[in-house]
Amino acid sequence: MANHKSALKRIRSNEAKRLRNKYQHKTTRNAIRKLRSIEDKKEAEKMLPSVAAMIDKLAKRNIIHKNKAANLKSGLQVRVNAL
Repeated sequence: MANHKSALKRIRSNEAKRLRNKYQHKTTRNAIRKLRSIEDKKEAEKMLPSVAAMIDKLAKRNIIHKNKAANLKSGLQVRVNAL
């Protein structure tokens, strides 16, 4: 167990950040899954920018790697273009 006040605070803040990161990552994964399941091209094109922004935010905050973000966005764009 932590012996210092600052260590206890760090434990609390790390847990809060972990939960926030987990929530944002899961929300983005669900949005990606939803976008991939869409069959209508117009609807997919409308949804793509918001999903790309969510992916960029995850990369900016180091929740996912920037190359993974680029790979995901590229794959989604290919998918939408193929519709």
